[in-house]
Amino acid sequence: MAKRRRFTAQFKAEVVLEALRGESSQAELCRRYNLSETQISTWKQQGIEILMSGFATQNKQSSESAKRIAELERLVGRLTLEAEIQKKATTLLN
Repeated sequence: MAKRRRFTAQFKAEVVLEALRGESSQAELCRRYNLSETQISTWKQQGIEILMSGFATQNKQSSESAKRIAELERLVGRLTLEAEIQKKATTLLN
């Protein structure tokens, strides 16, 4: 019984990048790395999906960050206003 080969994420990424660059044909990559065309196609599709989900996550995080920053800016403005009111009240009472 043949033992299944395991490939690191780095190896997969290198093969996918070579395939996407188009410097070598998929058939050449298959021969060079002793892989099937189906395997390389699967890795390419997975790589594209990972990239797309990464960009989507990044956009979501930046949107959440912008909301949080706006909330904190409103809070700072309110606290600044309260501090100024307290200063004026202290000078009027003295």
